[in-house]
Amino acid sequence: MIKKQHLIDRFISYVTVDTESDPESTTTPSTLKQWDLANALVEELKKIGLQDVTIDKHAYIMATLPSNVTHEVPVIGFIAHFDTTPDFTGANVNPQIIENYDGKDIVLNATQGIILSPDDFDDLLQYKGQTLITTDGTTLLGADDKAGITEIISAMEYLIQHPEIKHGPIRVGFTPDEEIGRGAHLFDVEKFGAEWAYTMDGSQIGELEYENFNAAGAKVTVQGKIVHPGYAKGKMVNSMYIAQEYINSLPPLETPEHTEGREGFFHLHTVHGNVEQTILEYIIRDHDMDHFETRKEMMRQQTSEINAKYAKDVISIEIKDQYYNMREKIAPVMHIVDIAEEAMNAIGITPLIKPIRGGTDGSQLSYKGLPCPNIFAGGHNFHGRYEYIPVESMQKAIEVIVKITTLVSESAL
Repeated sequence: MIKKQHLIDRFISYVTVDTESDPESTTTPSTLKQWDLANALVEELKKIGLQDVTIDKHAYIMATLPSNVTHEVPVIGFIAHFDTTPDFTGANVNPQIIENYDGKDIVLNATQGIILSPDDFDDLLQYKGQTLITTDGTTLLGADDKAGITEIISAMEYLIQHPEIKHGPIRVGFTPDEEIGRGAHLFDVEKFGAEWAYTMDGSQIGELEYENFNAAGAKVTVQGKIVHPGYAKGKMVNSMYIAQEYINSLPPLETPEHTEGREGFFHLHTVHGNVEQTILEYIIRDHDMDHFETRKEMMRQQTSEINAKYAKDVISIEIKDQYYNMREKIAPVMHIVDIAEEAMNAIGITPLIKPIRGGTDGSQLSYKGLPCPNIFAGGHNFHGRYEYIPVESMQKAIEVIVKITTLVSESAL
C-alpha cells in the first residue's frame, strides 16, 4: 500500500492550505482561497495519471481512472470536499506528528496549556502504538475532509501503479463549500456519470453511514424598543429579554449536548443583539421526518404564543430546509452499502453502521440521483483545536477504496 511518509506528506500539503468557507458569501466557491488547493489538486490528479481531469468555474473537480478489464462494470465514484468549516480557524495550520502514541496526554500547545487527553477523549486509547497527526492547539486540523481527498488520490495512485489489480471505471469528485451546506448544490451528476458513489467523509475507522439528519436552519428575529433608561418605564421593550423567553420555551434537554444516536435537537449556535433587536440562529435536526416537521412547527408555535402574550408582533421566524435523510434514496440500492461493508470485513475492519449526526454531500447527491453512502476518513474531533487523525486509519481507508473497486468489478462478471 502507499508508504506512510508519502501519505503524511500529501495530507500535510493539503491541510496547510487555508480553504475556510464563508456562509455569508454568495459566490461559489464562497472564498477565493479555496481555489489555491483546488488548482493544486487538478495538477496532482494529472500528475498521477488520471484522465479527463476537469475543474469548472465553481471549482468542482472531476477526473477518471479508466477500466482495465474487458467486461462491462458499473461506473462508481469517490467524492470528498476541500473546504474547511468557518466555525474554527483553518489558517496557519501547523500539524504535529506523534509517532508510536503511548496512550497519555498530548501537549498541543505548552504556552497556552492546551492538552489533548484520553481523559476527555477516550477514543484516543484505540490508537496506542499508532502515528497520530494533531493540531498545535490554535487551529483545526482539516482532516474534514482533506483526509478524504488524501485517501482518494492515494488509492487512485496505487491502482495506477498496480495494473494487476482489476477494476472498472472510477470517477473522482472534489467539491467546495460542503461545510456551509452547498457542496452538492452545483455538482453536475450527469457529467460525473457514475451509477453510485461514496463520500469519504466519515470519522473514526469503520464508519459506514447511509442515514443522516433531516436539517433546517431557523432565524428568529426579536424586535424591541429603545428609549432612555432613565425614562423607560412602560416604554422600553428589551428584545434580549424576549429572546431569552424564546430560548427557554424550547425543550432544554433536546440540544446537542444532551442527545445521541437518532435523537434530534434544536441548536442555538449564534446570538447577536441589543435592546432594539436580537437575532437568534438555530439549526434543527432529526432523523425522522415526522419529528423534523414537528420541531419546525414547535418553533413557529412558540413565536405565535410570545406575540400573543405581548399583543403585537415582537418576534418573527424564518425557517429554511437544508437537506434530508438520504436513507430514502439508499434503501432501494442497498447493495452499494453491502459492497462497502464486505470491503471492510475483507481487510479486517469491523463496520460501524450508524446514522450520521450531521450532514454530508452524500445526502444532497442522493436526492440529485447519485446514491452516495458515507465511509470513514479516519479523523476525530472535527471542527476544533482537538482534531486529530491516526495515519493508520487513512491507510485502511485507502485499502477500503481499492477493495470496493475490485469487488464491483468481480460482481459484474
